[in-house]
Amino acid sequence: MPIATVNPATGETLKTFDELTPDGIERRIAAADAAFRDYRTTAFADRARLLDRAADLLEADQDDIARTMTTEMGKPLTAARAEAAKCVKAMRWYAANAERLLADEEPPEADVRDAGAAHARVRYRPLGPVLAVMPWNFPLWQVVRFAAPALMAGNVGLLKHASNVPGTALYLEDLFRRAGYPDGCFQTLLVGSRAVEGILRDDRVAAATLTGSEPAGRSVAAIAGDEIKKTVLELGGSDPYVVMPSADVGKAAEVAVTARVQNNGQSCIAAKRFIVHTDVFDAFRERFTAGMAALTVGDPMDESTDVGPLASEAGRDGLQELVDDAVRRGATVLCGGSRPDGLSRDLERGWFYEPTVLTGITPDMRIHQEETFGPVATLYRVADVDEAVRVANDTYFGLSSNVWTRDEEDVQRFVRDLEAGGVFVNGMTASHPALPFGGVKRSGYGRELSGHGIKEFCNATTVWQAR
Repeated sequence: MPIATVNPATGETLKTFDELTPDGIERRIAAADAAFRDYRTTAFADRARLLDRAADLLEADQDDIARTMTTEMGKPLTAARAEAAKCVKAMRWYAANAERLLADEEPPEADVRDAGAAHARVRYRPLGPVLAVMPWNFPLWQVVRFAAPALMAGNVGLLKHASNVPGTALYLEDLFRRAGYPDGCFQTLLVGSRAVEGILRDDRVAAATLTGSEPAGRSVAAIAGDEIKKTVLELGGSDPYVVMPSADVGKAAEVAVTARVQNNGQSCIAAKRFIVHTDVFDAFRERFTAGMAALTVGDPMDESTDVGPLASEAGRDGLQELVDDAVRRGATVLCGGSRPDGLSRDLERGWFYEPTVLTGITPDMRIHQEETFGPVATLYRVADVDEAVRVANDTYFGLSSNVWTRDEEDVQRFVRDLEAGGVFVNGMTASHPALPFGGVKRSGYGRELSGHGIKEFCNATTVWQAR
């Protein structure tokens, strides 16, 4: 795939970029290695000043970088601004909290004595240069949620971003440079996927983090495993959205629309499978379908647009294949199901898709198991809590989940039994710097954000001192 900015709303290639040569990659890895040797010894206060400065610069750049993201991957401009603001918040949170999160841990005095020591503690030390292989769907946020904790822990970053968001990738390198980070602390590598293996196998690269597809995760995990290097993987999701009889059905249906079409439906944590108790199924179906059908599809630069284009033609075509397969096998289209009509002439070549609701889903349909990366929802009717849990867990993925109920017994049952990295009750899944984020099963392993995330790329070192 060429490294290029292609506007998904028009299909127009706006700019192409040269890929780094092997010599260029070598220079950047060497710079990262050299930077780490000094940066690892800096004080938390100095790291916090740098990250706060980066946050201030990003806040000032919010409108410009939002337009870059919208141009490169098609998210509505309002959503792009919100993404930039979220990154600012996360940077400031880690600048304020990293020292506390990585403070030395001292075991109880009785355990220290039993270990035969006068003093003992656990110290968290950085690992080194970390390779971040990042996706296009949240091109700023996915990087910042890695970079902010990694840099505050004393690591340095090498970013291999998706090939369709090079402008955002280069902006990130420039942002950290302008903030005053030493040369080599954060660098963008404009390379294709074929270059990842060589970079990850380099002895100077200590670890890797990847957000992306299951095949990409398998590849990076296999290489890192062969090299015995730490990885964190955040892969796909097919999140359940369960609605029980005690729920506020109107609110659940309203939030469900946002939960499905956020980021044009291209989000791992977007709700995708709507599992509704039979007692409230008809009411939910009517309101949810009406809400999806009422969304405005169009130019993502227009403030009134709800859903912009998918990021690539291949993504749009793959989504259509999933819908067509389901319909051939008996699914019913309640709304949408194809490319929208009535787009302006300049958008006719864009990669748009209608907000779509399908019902009558059966296990033999591809859409029952495969992730729908676009504004397509599947709707299931269930008889009771047992069936709701079974259908919710009937997926290879386990990233997050949503449950709508005012019955505390239901809440405890879902919290206990849903196979997911998060359970959000009476609200849609969202990430926050103070809470760990990640999944189970084929959604990956490890955690980002919170204290759990900042410690992923640290060496938990036992310090034992004799009496």
